[in-house]
Amino acid sequence: MAASASSLWETIAVEAGRESELWAAALRPESEREEQAVFSPLAEERFAVGLETIYEGYLLHYGKPRLFRADDRDTRILLGDYLYAHGLVRVASLGDVEAVGALAELLSLCAHLRAEGLPGDGEAWAATVAALDGGAEASDEARGRALALHAERVE
Repeated sequence: MAASASSLWETIAVEAGRESELWAAALRPESEREEQAVFSPLAEERFAVGLETIYEGYLLHYGKPRLFRADDRDTRILLGDYLYAHGLVRVASLGDVEAVGALAELLSLCAHLRAEGLPGDGEAWAATVAALDGGAEASDEARGRALALHAERVE
C-alpha cells in the first residue's frame, strides 16, 4: 500500500513524539515544516519512511532539518542518533538485511567524509539509496534533483 507524502512526514513526527517528550518539543510547528523528500524518490517506495527518517537524522547532525528544530548541539546529536536508529529499524522490518547493512555503511562513510572535510556525501547517498533492493532505476533527472536538494540542506 502506497503512503501519501503527507502521511510519510506525519509518521516520522508522530513516532518521534511518542518516543520522547524531548523529541515532541523539538518538532517544528506544521506551518514551518519543509516536507520535501530528498533521496527516497530514488528507491522503492517501501523504503521511503525509513530513508527519510534516517536522512532527517543526518540533517540534524550536518545540515538543516526539515521537521525538527533543536537549539542545542546535544539535543541535535541525540535526536539525530534516535532518527538513524529508528529509520534503520523501519528498514529492518521490511526483512532486507542487506539494505540495513548498506545504510549503516553509508552513515559510517558520510561521518568519515564530514570529519575529514571531504566532499561526496550526496553522491554516496544517491548511489546507496538507488542500489537498495537490487538497484531501482532512477532517472538522471531524479538523481540530479536529489543532489541539488541535498546541497541546499547540508552545511
